[in-house]
Amino acid sequence: MSTSVQQRGAAYDPSRIRHPHFRGLVTDAASAVERIADGDTVAISGFASAGTPKAFAPALADRIRAVRAAGGDFSVNLLTGASVANEAEAMLAEVDGIALRMPYQSEPTARGKINSGEMDYVDVHLSHVAQQVWQGHYGDVDVAVVEVAAITEDGGLVPAMSVGNSKTWLDVADKVILEVNSWIPEGVEGIHDVYYGTALPPHRRPILLSRADDRIGQPLLEVDPAKVIAVVPTDQRDSASALTKPDEVSNAIAGHVLEFFHHEVASGRMPAGSLLPLQAGIGNVANAVLAGLAAGSFSDLSCYSEVIQDSMLQLIREGTVAHASATALALSADGLTELVDNFDLYRDHITLRPQEISNHPEIVRRLGIVGMNGMLEADVYGNVNSTHVGGTRIMNGIGGSGDFTRNGYVSMFLSPSTAKDGAVSAIVPMVPHVDHTEHDVQVIVTEHGLADLRALSPRKRSRLIVDRCADPVFRPLLHDYLDRAEARPGAGNTPHILEDAFSFHTRLAATGSMLG
Repeated sequence: MSTSVQQRGAAYDPSRIRHPHFRGLVTDAASAVERIADGDTVAISGFASAGTPKAFAPALADRIRAVRAAGGDFSVNLLTGASVANEAEAMLAEVDGIALRMPYQSEPTARGKINSGEMDYVDVHLSHVAQQVWQGHYGDVDVAVVEVAAITEDGGLVPAMSVGNSKTWLDVADKVILEVNSWIPEGVEGIHDVYYGTALPPHRRPILLSRADDRIGQPLLEVDPAKVIAVVPTDQRDSASALTKPDEVSNAIAGHVLEFFHHEVASGRMPAGSLLPLQAGIGNVANAVLAGLAAGSFSDLSCYSEVIQDSMLQLIREGTVAHASATALALSADGLTELVDNFDLYRDHITLRPQEISNHPEIVRRLGIVGMNGMLEADVYGNVNSTHVGGTRIMNGIGGSGDFTRNGYVSMFLSPSTAKDGAVSAIVPMVPHVDHTEHDVQVIVTEHGLADLRALSPRKRSRLIVDRCADPVFRPLLHDYLDRAEARPGAGNTPHILEDAFSFHTRLAATGSMLG
């Protein structure tokens, strides 16, 4: 171990770095980030906080601050799996250390700089990230910084509590910094299924995955030892994802979803008991919907999703879910404690995969995934805006919602009917930014009801969405809009009043309320 590591008191568990070559590269984070240069493209591990490198961001932020104090410039292009730990992103955003960000973010400081034009942001379907990086659209990846749980005797890397894009980063980066985190339970080894069979056209082959619990890869990540320039030991738990307990609104949404599932079973469109594999986006509403499954008559469920949230652990523990496949564990502080304390139970029911597999459109289509995702707003015809407030200001990003919406067996969007204490309606005449078109959105759910849009014409969809999903306070305004639009000469198949279509948003901007 280097003197600098001893002096700085870095955690170093020799049993976590079992290969002699990598032991010889052990150093501290400050020394490691000296190998990162201004203008570099840096790809880091992490997905929904899980697996974010712990020492990298503070060390790089300190270096950027020092360079700026000396009159120099320093920023990097930052590529990730999805969101990373908020504190890590905030540290780099606060020192203006990020020139370009891709593919998803959820941290307020970075969001503010993106919306002010100080930071470039590329919002990408998560299933597209690996392919676009391999194709060279972001140039060379100069440095990959990847958190792992251990390095084996043979030089294999035990992934952390997420896989995300770690496989791709290790493959394409010119240089690699590994953070070996001894906080990660040793039992995590074997929970991952890292598939190395993907390729660019025309060399693609079928991916032989037909069930959520199938294993098609290997438990370890691979890296060329010659590319590894530093190994940084850490001992720090993952950041907790923010979750609140289900409230009256989210429980009502969950009730409508469960009723819909029962109807689909009765109609012969889903298997009784086990349904079809479920996907749920990140957030309190999705967490509540999953928790509601415990009260239903379902069993032996499977999930094929991006993340595993607290409610999923409960469903596994109670035997409702037989297996959950994802790319990351997005858990609250209590959820992290539950997972670590009972890892022997959960490891047999969870598989973590690279996000190019967890979000793979062909797999989503073939498995018949039921996709449940959140939204900012939907319009009366079923177009969904999930990313841009007022049509211009990014919130987080599209993430994987498009992967599951366009390709799922059933695509559902869930949201409270209002926001900002009732001043903002989630149902509007026309969304000012479209992430998911009416062709892909099949079901919309709020606390007031569920609108099944399948096989309905635009005019029938519009009335159903307003009557079932809009808050009663906003329904008269929405019906008035539709009445006037349909009464116009030449109203067409999808009636709109273009000069009035964004009236909800213009009222909000002028008065602070869509009601005026």
